Formats: sequence, structure tokens, C-alpha cells
Amino acid sequence: MIASGWSDYEILATSNGEKLERWGDVYLLRPDPQIIWKGKDLSSFPELNAHYHRSGTGGGSWEFKKKTPTEWTIRYKDLAFAVKPMGFKHLGLFPEQAANWDKMREIIGGRELNVLNLFGYTGGATVACAKAGAKVTHVDAAKAMVDRCRQNAELCGIKDGIRYIVDDCAKFVAREIKRGKRYDAIIMDPPSYGRGPSGEMWKIEDGLYDLMKLTAKVLVDEPSFYLVNSYTTGLQPSVLDDLLALTMGGGTHEGYELCLPTREGIVLPAGASGFWRA
Repeated sequence: MIASGWSDYEILATSNGEKLERWGDVYLLRPDPQIIWKGKDLSSFPELNAHYHRSGTGGGSWEFKKKTPTEWTIRYKDLAFAVKPMGFKHLGLFPEQAANWDKMREIIGGRELNVLNLFGYTGGATVACAKAGAKVTHVDAAKAMVDRCRQNAELCGIKDGIRYIVDDCAKFVAREIKRGKRYDAIIMDPPSYGRGPSGEMWKIEDGLYDLMKLTAKVLVDEPSFYLVNSYTTGLQPSVLDDLLALTMGGGTHEGYELCLPTREGIVLPAGASGFWRA
């Protein structure tokens, strides 16, 4: 699935493990492991604002070539997002997810569905669903990310309809089940690996199936949709499709690559999604 509806974001060129992007009026060069082909040196692009360099010992850093805003706003249709260069090459938004935003907004269609967004990050999916009329519970263990979602909601003119929760996602879902709370739809974007609040290790290949089984219990009897995303190398879209078949049953489901178009005329794979709907 190609996220082709952007005007404030585009990939200009790709080569040598890097992609040259335009985020509004800011031009950035970032590494991308999918780009295994060789080509011209993109760091010589005259309008380049910043270049992210990976470190041989892990992580990396930004090299600023010219004056760059600390933070700026980009728009997608009627949505607006604050972006800024962050650690690990990120900007606080994944543009390829716009394809999923459109898909969910079409299903919501102005209905006041109760949507649970787990590992919600800076809230791209949250504000997209809220803008379409849904009531969204946004959950992330990082307070800074939840605060960022609140900022994005304000930029979108969303004054209510979002509940902001700073919590461990699995523990929150378990408590919601005990409380008898139910949701019409779930969005889940779990990390590839990490540590929980008590230091427990999380690896997506070990924990995703159990987490999806748990979250299925917090859905209403006739749910609307379930979206699960993965950025884990080697975890194919068909695996996400299989997980939905095993944990949700009924309905229709599919797994697909999320891709971004480039000015070169090729599409760049950027992640995988599994989508179930009634």
C-alpha cells in the first residue's frame, strides 16, 4: 500500500543506503536499510539542511549543514503534525502510515467509535481517527510521546475526544478487561524490542501473539477493525495476516507492505501492516 497523498513530504532520491527527503521546506538525508543500491552522493544536495550519520558503536547523530528550525509543522490533508530531528534518525512521524490513516478514517466515517491506540507514539493514528469522529484512548509508556500527541491534537484543532494515558500497554489492557471496558477498534504499533517498566525484556517475535490474544479480549462482540504494524526486519506482512486470522477470526484480513513513492519513480518499502475488519 502506497502513501501517495502527501504534499508536505516526499522522497527526492535514494542511493548508498540513504534517502533524501523533503519535510515541508526542510531537506534531510537519513539512512534506510532497504536502500541497497548505489548512486550519486546525496550529501552534496545544495539545499540539504541536515544529515543523520549512524555510529559504528550504535545510535548516531545529526550533522546540520545550514540553519534548521528546532521544530516545524507539516500537514497531511486536514491533519497537522509537529516534527523535529530526534534521536535514532526519527522526526516523530512515520509518513507511510498515512495510507493506514486514510483506511481507518474511511471506516470510521463520522461514527463515534471507541478506538484504543497502543504504543501510540506521537499520535499520528490517534489524531487521524479523532478527526474522523472517533473517541480515542492513546496509550504509550513514554510521557514525552503522549505530550507530543496532545500537541499534535491541538495543531489539528481537536479539543476533545482523546484520552491520554501514560502506562505499560499490556498492563493497561489487562486492567481495562477487569474493569469491563470495551473498544470498537484497536491500533497497535509495538516495538521490535525493548524493556518493560520492571526491566522485563520484550521481543516482538516472542510476545506479539500473546499480546494480540490479550487485546482481542478488550474488543466489543462486533468490532470494527484491528490494525497491527511492524517495523521489524524479517517479519513479513503475511505473518501479521496470519496472526490476525488466529487471534480475531471471522471478518476479512490482509497483510501488506507500507511504501512511499519517490521522485525517481520507484516505491520504497517502509514497514508492514496487518488489517482486520468486520
